[in-house]
Amino acid sequence: IADNHGEPREDLVPAVMDAAHRHSIKVAFHIQPYKGRTDLSMHDNIKYIIDKYGNHGAFYRFRSTTGRILPLFYVYDSYLTPPEVWADLLHPAGTHTLRGTPYDGVFLALVVEERHKHEILAGGFDGMYTYFASNGFSFGSSHQNWKAVKAFCDGNNLLFVPSAGPGYVDTAVRPWNNHNTRNRVNGRYYETSLQAALSVRPEIVTITSFNEWHEGTQIEKAVPRKTVSRLYLDYQPHRSDLYLELTRKWAEHFNKEKDKWLM
Repeated sequence: IADNHGEPREDLVPAVMDAAHRHSIKVAFHIQPYKGRTDLSMHDNIKYIIDKYGNHGAFYRFRSTTGRILPLFYVYDSYLTPPEVWADLLHPAGTHTLRGTPYDGVFLALVVEERHKHEILAGGFDGMYTYFASNGFSFGSSHQNWKAVKAFCDGNNLLFVPSAGPGYVDTAVRPWNNHNTRNRVNGRYYETSLQAALSVRPEIVTITSFNEWHEGTQIEKAVPRKTVSRLYLDYQPHRSDLYLELTRKWAEHFNKEKDKWLM
Protein backbone atom coordinates (compact mmCIF):
# COMPACT_ATOMS: atom_id res chain seq x y z
CA ILE A 1 0.00 0.00 0.00
CA ALA A 2 2.99 2.32 0.28
CA ASP A 3 5.54 3.47 -2.26
CA ASN A 4 8.94 4.98 -1.46
CA HIS A 5 7.28 8.26 -0.50
CA GLY A 6 4.75 7.03 2.00
CA GLU A 7 4.12 5.02 5.10
CA PRO A 8 2.24 1.73 4.81
CA ARG A 9 -1.39 2.72 5.39
CA GLU A 10 -3.33 -0.48 5.12
CA ASP A 11 -5.60 0.72 7.90
CA LEU A 12 -7.11 3.09 5.32
CA VAL A 13 -8.25 0.31 2.98
CA PRO A 14 -11.40 -0.72 4.91
CA ALA A 15 -12.41 2.95 5.15
CA VAL A 16 -11.91 3.40 1.40
CA MET A 17 -13.89 0.21 0.67
CA ASP A 18 -16.73 1.21 3.00
CA ALA A 19 -16.94 4.72 1.53
CA ALA A 20 -16.93 3.31 -2.02
CA HIS A 21 -19.67 0.83 -1.11
CA ARG A 22 -21.91 3.65 0.19
CA HIS A 23 -21.68 5.28 -3.25
CA SER A 24 -21.94 2.05 -5.31
CA ILE A 25 -18.31 2.35 -6.45
CA LYS A 26 -16.03 -0.68 -6.80
CA VAL A 27 -12.36 -0.75 -5.77
CA ALA A 28 -9.51 -2.49 -7.62
CA PHE A 29 -5.94 -2.73 -6.32
CA HIS A 30 -2.94 -1.05 -7.96
CA ILE A 31 0.20 -2.86 -6.80
CA GLN A 32 3.31 -0.70 -6.44
CA PRO A 33 6.88 -1.99 -6.90
CA TYR A 34 7.94 -2.32 -3.27
CA LYS A 35 11.41 -3.46 -2.27
CA GLY A 36 11.68 -7.23 -2.71
CA ARG A 37 8.60 -7.60 -4.95
CA THR A 38 8.89 -11.02 -6.63
CA ASP A 39 6.53 -13.57 -8.11
CA LEU A 40 6.45 -15.32 -4.70
CA SER A 41 5.72 -12.16 -2.71
CA MET A 42 3.05 -11.21 -5.26
CA HIS A 43 1.44 -14.64 -4.82
CA ASP A 44 1.19 -13.86 -1.10
CA ASN A 45 -0.11 -10.34 -1.80
CA ILE A 46 -2.89 -11.51 -4.13
CA LYS A 47 -3.94 -14.27 -1.72
CA TYR A 48 -3.96 -11.78 1.18
CA ILE A 49 -6.01 -9.18 -0.72
CA ILE A 50 -8.62 -11.70 -1.91
CA ASP A 51 -8.84 -13.42 1.50
CA LYS A 52 -9.18 -10.11 3.34
CA TYR A 53 -11.29 -8.00 0.96
CA GLY A 54 -12.73 -10.42 -1.60
CA ASN A 55 -16.09 -10.65 0.18
CA HIS A 56 -16.49 -6.88 0.59
CA GLY A 57 -19.35 -5.40 -1.42
CA ALA A 58 -17.00 -2.84 -2.99
CA PHE A 59 -14.38 -5.35 -4.20
CA TYR A 60 -14.14 -5.02 -8.00
CA ARG A 61 -14.46 -8.03 -10.27
CA PHE A 62 -14.27 -7.94 -14.05
CA ARG A 63 -16.52 -9.95 -16.35
CA SER A 64 -14.38 -11.15 -19.24
CA THR A 65 -15.61 -11.89 -22.75
CA THR A 66 -15.49 -15.60 -21.83
CA GLY A 67 -17.98 -14.88 -19.06
CA ARG A 68 -15.57 -15.44 -16.16
CA ILE A 69 -15.87 -12.96 -13.29
CA LEU A 70 -12.51 -12.35 -11.64
CA PRO A 71 -10.73 -9.77 -9.45
CA LEU A 72 -8.70 -7.27 -11.47
CA PHE A 73 -5.21 -6.09 -10.49
CA TYR A 74 -3.01 -3.38 -11.96
CA VAL A 75 0.70 -4.15 -11.59
CA TYR A 76 2.72 -0.95 -11.69
CA ASP A 77 6.30 -1.02 -13.08
CA SER A 78 5.80 -4.68 -13.97
CA TYR A 79 8.78 -4.44 -16.38
CA LEU A 80 11.15 -4.44 -13.37
CA THR A 81 10.58 -8.20 -13.10
CA PRO A 82 11.58 -10.45 -16.05
CA PRO A 83 8.73 -12.13 -17.98
CA GLU A 84 9.99 -15.64 -17.16
CA VAL A 85 9.56 -14.82 -13.46
CA TRP A 86 6.02 -13.49 -13.97
CA ALA A 87 5.28 -16.66 -15.96
CA ASP A 88 5.81 -18.76 -12.82
CA LEU A 89 2.87 -16.89 -11.31
CA LEU A 90 0.67 -16.20 -14.33
CA HIS A 91 1.13 -19.10 -16.76
CA PRO A 92 -1.14 -22.11 -16.14
CA ALA A 93 1.98 -24.30 -15.97
CA GLY A 94 3.91 -21.89 -13.70
CA THR A 95 5.63 -23.33 -10.62
CA HIS A 96 3.26 -21.46 -8.28
CA THR A 97 0.55 -20.38 -10.68
CA LEU A 98 -2.54 -18.50 -9.62
CA ARG A 99 -4.40 -19.78 -12.68
CA GLY A 100 -7.31 -22.06 -11.96
CA THR A 101 -6.99 -21.47 -8.21
CA PRO A 102 -9.34 -19.45 -5.95
CA TYR A 103 -6.80 -16.61 -6.33
CA ASP A 104 -6.95 -16.34 -10.11
CA GLY A 105 -7.59 -12.87 -11.50
CA VAL A 106 -7.20 -10.47 -14.39
CA PHE A 107 -3.66 -9.07 -14.22
CA LEU A 108 -2.76 -5.93 -16.13
CA ALA A 109 0.89 -4.94 -16.65
CA LEU A 110 2.29 -1.49 -17.40
CA VAL A 111 3.35 -0.90 -21.02
CA VAL A 112 5.97 1.88 -21.13
CA GLU A 113 8.26 0.94 -24.02
CA GLU A 114 7.20 -0.85 -27.20
CA ARG A 115 9.19 -4.01 -26.34
CA HIS A 116 7.17 -4.34 -23.12
CA LYS A 117 4.13 -5.57 -25.03
CA HIS A 118 6.00 -8.75 -26.03
CA GLU A 119 7.32 -9.19 -22.48
CA ILE A 120 3.81 -8.74 -21.05
CA LEU A 121 2.50 -11.45 -23.37
CA ALA A 122 5.38 -13.79 -22.47
CA GLY A 123 4.85 -13.14 -18.75
CA GLY A 124 1.31 -14.49 -18.87
CA PHE A 125 -0.50 -11.23 -18.10
CA ASP A 126 -4.09 -10.72 -19.24
CA GLY A 127 -3.52 -7.28 -20.66
CA MET A 128 -1.75 -3.95 -20.38
CA TYR A 129 -2.48 -0.40 -19.30
CA THR A 130 -0.61 2.83 -20.11
CA TYR A 131 -0.92 4.81 -16.84
CA PHE A 132 0.91 8.08 -17.61
CA ALA A 133 -1.28 11.15 -18.04
CA SER A 134 1.25 12.92 -20.27
CA ASN A 135 0.67 12.24 -23.98
CA GLY A 136 4.08 11.61 -25.58
CA PHE A 137 5.89 10.89 -22.31
CA SER A 138 6.36 7.20 -23.15
CA PHE A 139 5.59 4.88 -26.05
CA GLY A 140 2.64 3.49 -24.10
CA SER A 141 1.19 6.85 -23.07
CA SER A 142 1.35 8.32 -26.61
CA HIS A 143 -2.15 8.43 -28.06
CA GLN A 144 -0.79 7.91 -31.59
CA ASN A 145 0.42 4.41 -30.64
CA TRP A 146 -2.81 3.17 -29.08
CA LYS A 147 -4.32 1.81 -32.28
CA ALA A 148 -1.26 -0.39 -32.93
CA VAL A 149 -1.06 -1.57 -29.30
CA LYS A 150 -4.78 -2.41 -29.35
CA ALA A 151 -4.27 -4.42 -32.57
CA PHE A 152 -1.40 -6.33 -30.90
CA CYS A 153 -3.60 -7.03 -27.89
CA ASP A 154 -6.55 -8.14 -30.03
CA GLY A 155 -4.26 -10.51 -31.94
CA ASN A 156 -3.00 -12.07 -28.71
CA ASN A 157 -6.23 -12.18 -26.71
CA LEU A 158 -5.08 -9.46 -24.30
CA LEU A 159 -6.97 -6.51 -22.86
CA PHE A 160 -5.76 -3.06 -23.84
CA VAL A 161 -6.58 -0.48 -21.19
CA PRO A 162 -5.62 3.06 -22.26
CA SER A 163 -5.20 5.65 -19.51
CA ALA A 164 -6.58 9.16 -20.02
CA GLY A 165 -5.70 12.18 -17.90
CA PRO A 166 -6.80 15.82 -17.43
CA GLY A 167 -3.30 17.29 -17.83
CA TYR A 168 0.05 17.07 -16.11
CA VAL A 169 2.42 19.35 -14.24
CA ASP A 170 4.88 18.16 -11.61
CA THR A 171 7.52 20.91 -11.68
CA ALA A 172 6.87 21.80 -8.03
CA VAL A 173 8.44 18.45 -7.08
CA ARG A 174 10.45 17.73 -10.28
CA PRO A 175 11.75 21.11 -11.53
CA TRP A 176 13.65 19.39 -14.39
CA ASN A 177 10.53 17.79 -15.87
CA ASN A 178 8.95 20.83 -17.50
CA HIS A 179 8.98 19.18 -20.96
CA ASN A 180 6.36 16.68 -19.76
CA THR A 181 3.92 19.35 -18.57
CA ARG A 182 0.59 19.14 -20.43
CA ASN A 183 -1.68 22.18 -20.19
CA ARG A 184 -5.32 21.42 -19.39
CA VAL A 185 -6.62 23.94 -21.96
CA ASN A 186 -9.87 24.38 -19.99
CA GLY A 187 -10.74 20.67 -20.19
CA ARG A 188 -9.82 20.16 -23.85
CA TYR A 189 -6.73 18.06 -23.07
CA TYR A 190 -8.91 15.71 -20.96
CA GLU A 191 -11.54 15.39 -23.67
CA THR A 192 -8.93 14.80 -26.38
CA SER A 193 -7.36 12.11 -24.20
CA LEU A 194 -10.70 10.40 -23.55
CA GLN A 195 -11.63 10.60 -27.23
CA ALA A 196 -8.31 8.96 -28.16
CA ALA A 197 -9.01 6.18 -25.66
CA LEU A 198 -12.55 5.56 -26.92
CA SER A 199 -11.44 5.58 -30.56
CA VAL A 200 -9.64 2.23 -30.12
CA ARG A 201 -12.80 0.62 -28.70
CA PRO A 202 -11.33 -0.70 -25.43
CA GLU A 203 -13.25 -2.76 -22.90
CA ILE A 204 -11.91 -0.59 -20.06
CA VAL A 205 -10.69 3.01 -19.96
CA THR A 206 -8.74 4.17 -16.91
CA ILE A 207 -8.33 7.75 -15.74
CA THR A 208 -4.99 8.54 -14.14
CA SER A 209 -5.82 11.05 -11.45
CA PHE A 210 -4.23 11.56 -8.06
CA ASN A 211 -5.56 13.79 -5.32
CA GLU A 212 -1.97 14.53 -4.29
CA TRP A 213 -1.98 17.70 -6.48
CA HIS A 214 1.79 17.93 -6.97
CA GLU A 215 1.45 16.10 -10.31
CA GLY A 216 -1.49 18.20 -11.45
CA THR A 217 -3.75 15.27 -12.35
CA GLN A 218 -6.59 15.90 -9.92
CA ILE A 219 -10.18 15.97 -11.19
CA GLU A 220 -12.01 16.69 -7.94
CA LYS A 221 -13.46 20.09 -7.12
CA ALA A 222 -10.86 22.85 -6.94
CA VAL A 223 -10.93 26.49 -5.89
CA PRO A 224 -8.12 29.07 -6.22
CA ARG A 225 -5.48 28.71 -3.53
CA LYS A 226 -2.00 30.08 -3.08
CA THR A 227 0.52 29.45 -0.32
CA VAL A 228 3.99 30.88 0.22
CA SER A 229 5.56 28.01 -1.68
CA ARG A 230 2.90 26.94 -4.17
CA LEU A 231 0.18 28.11 -6.50
CA TYR A 232 -2.52 25.44 -6.82
CA LEU A 233 -4.17 25.10 -10.21
CA ASP A 234 -7.88 25.80 -10.35
CA TYR A 235 -10.42 25.48 -13.16
CA GLN A 236 -11.51 29.08 -13.53
CA PRO A 237 -13.35 30.58 -15.39
CA HIS A 238 -15.24 27.26 -15.20
CA ARG A 239 -17.06 25.83 -12.21
CA SER A 240 -15.14 24.01 -9.52
CA ASP A 241 -16.63 20.66 -10.62
CA LEU A 242 -15.71 20.99 -14.32
CA TYR A 243 -13.66 17.78 -14.41
CA LEU A 244 -16.20 15.70 -12.52
CA GLU A 245 -18.86 16.83 -15.01
CA LEU A 246 -16.59 15.98 -17.96
CA THR A 247 -15.90 12.58 -16.39
CA ARG A 248 -19.62 11.91 -16.04
CA LYS A 249 -20.28 13.00 -19.63
CA TRP A 250 -17.58 10.75 -21.09
CA ALA A 251 -18.44 7.78 -18.87
CA GLU A 252 -22.02 7.94 -20.17
CA HIS A 253 -20.72 8.33 -23.74
CA PHE A 254 -18.38 5.33 -23.29
CA ASN A 255 -21.20 3.12 -21.98
CA LYS A 256 -23.44 4.05 -24.93
CA GLU A 257 -20.65 3.48 -27.44
CA LYS A 258 -19.76 0.11 -25.91
CA ASP A 259 -23.34 -1.08 -26.35
CA LYS A 260 -23.10 -0.12 -30.04
CA TRP A 261 -19.77 -1.91 -30.53
CA LEU A 262 -21.19 -5.11 -29.10
CA MET A 263 -24.27 -5.05 -31.35
